[in-house]
Amino acid sequence: MAFKRISDLGDLTGKRAVVRVDLNVPMQNGKVSDDTRLQAVKPTVDAVTAAGGEVVLLAHFGRPKGHVVPEMSLRPVVPALANILGREVGFISNEDFDKYVANGEWHFPLKPVMVLENTRYYPGEETNDAALAANFAKLGDVYVNDAFSAAHRAHASTEALAKLLPAVAGETMGAELEALNNALGVPEHPVVAVVGGAKVSSKLAVLENLVEKVDHLIIGGGMANTFLFAQGFSVGASLCEKDLKDTALRILEKAKTSGCNVHLPTDVVVATEFKAHATNEVKSLDKVLEGEMILDAGPDTVAALSGVLQVCKTLVWNGPMGAFEMEPFDAATVGLAKAASALSDAGSLLTVAGGGDTVAALAHAGVKEKFTHISTAGGAFLEWMEGKALPGVVALEQ
Repeated sequence: MAFKRISDLGDLTGKRAVVRVDLNVPMQNGKVSDDTRLQAVKPTVDAVTAAGGEVVLLAHFGRPKGHVVPEMSLRPVVPALANILGREVGFISNEDFDKYVANGEWHFPLKPVMVLENTRYYPGEETNDAALAANFAKLGDVYVNDAFSAAHRAHASTEALAKLLPAVAGETMGAELEALNNALGVPEHPVVAVVGGAKVSSKLAVLENLVEKVDHLIIGGGMANTFLFAQGFSVGASLCEKDLKDTALRILEKAKTSGCNVHLPTDVVVATEFKAHATNEVKSLDKVLEGEMILDAGPDTVAALSGVLQVCKTLVWNGPMGAFEMEPFDAATVGLAKAASALSDAGSLLTVAGGGDTVAALAHAGVKEKFTHISTAGGAFLEWMEGKALPGVVALEQ
């Protein structure tokens, strides 16, 4: 994976970097309620300014679908961003941008760091319009992509723009790409992947790709029920995609051919109600009754899987092992997460995780900070696990 970094651009004095970032943050009462993505912008802004350059940040917010939707303006994000960056941040409205494109003159005070209004206000953004990208390119001299979370989309600000200016990866993007390359690109074996979540159908491509790349595949959550059902076990009233029985068997056969060991629960936690603290019981797979729901993997499974982690060098994790949002059905996710974090802490296991539910689960387990790398990207992380080429990354490699 060959791409350049900001340091490769050299002295940026007198130059402006057009930087694609992710400012798509949750808002409450007009204020940012979670600034995680804003924090991720700081290293790149600091790197550009340290090299003498100025910055124009490009980002989308929500899905305005090519229309100006006031509720999806990036303007309210600017104060929180300025606070994190510790510097003044200016704002470029649509009107200001259009005037600048028309005559090349700024019609407002310029700050060393500027934020352009929501790129998705322009119809050409999501269609990867070359003319819009050319207008974006007029804002600066170099292009920096620091938004891995948007790298799976071939949009004007992520793909077409990268072809018009010297293009490099930002600090956060660079760290992400290096971590992902170490996890699945050129990993240290044995490699183990944990794939959980509700439905096999949503992660079919992930499973198909992983069985050819990893040494061990741990399947958890509602997905595991479909595989157990395919193997002839009763799953009672559990979430299960019974119509995917043949698909599950095909994946298991493909894994066998590829030399990948698939690990499924050997004991499970069942309940008759889907709610926190519901009356529950640990059972072997052959004891699940008709009206019971499998809501988590059991303690024997966690112990066995923790043993698998101990013999591996690399871990990729996406998805919980059970209904982790409800105690006590978080036990398997928490237990396995703690086992992984202890090995990561000891330096014997490289641990990379991503996806919204996964990040929430690891935070719930109190181990988020102990993993080698946590990706906050959702769709991009999933498509990377599927083995797909990400347009925003490919553009940087070119």
